[in-house]
Amino acid sequence: MSLYDDAVLVLKGYEDQDELRQAYLDHLAAHPDGMWKSCEAGHITASGLVIDPSRGRVLLTLHKKLRLWLQMGGHCEPQDQSLAAAALREATEESGVTGLSLLPGGPVRLDRHPIPAPCHWHFDVQYAVLAPPDAEHAISEESLDVRWFAYDEVAEVADESVVRLLEATRARL
Repeated sequence: MSLYDDAVLVLKGYEDQDELRQAYLDHLAAHPDGMWKSCEAGHITASGLVIDPSRGRVLLTLHKKLRLWLQMGGHCEPQDQSLAAAALREATEESGVTGLSLLPGGPVRLDRHPIPAPCHWHFDVQYAVLAPPDAEHAISEESLDVRWFAYDEVAEVADESVVRLLEATRARL
């Protein structure tokens, strides 16, 4: 199965945010290249909120270009077999944490946001990623910093999209 086909199946199976979910599906129907960064109308991205439920904390990255504390994530790559695999790959690459696993149940949220030209939109499919006990992280080339934050600290450092993702993740836990 292609990554495009996987994305369509994942989105059709996602049972929340109906209007936004349909916008994602409409985008893919109109843009067969909508999985890739080269699609200037916008493209699907995959992200993962790295969470340590036993300690009540999340691992965020200070994005080098945006200078915002965000969940790990980014563009799909040709070797990705699925959106879930892309999210897990991105979380591992950007956090430096080994032994991550996806929280079962598929995506936790969708978040469409504008990005600078030449592209116009990121259609982000957001997953929750469980960190192993005593996970050690590292700063990637895409980050200025990577740091653990207690649940109640996230709203102080991150934007509303990250806060909503954390709330949805905690509800799923």
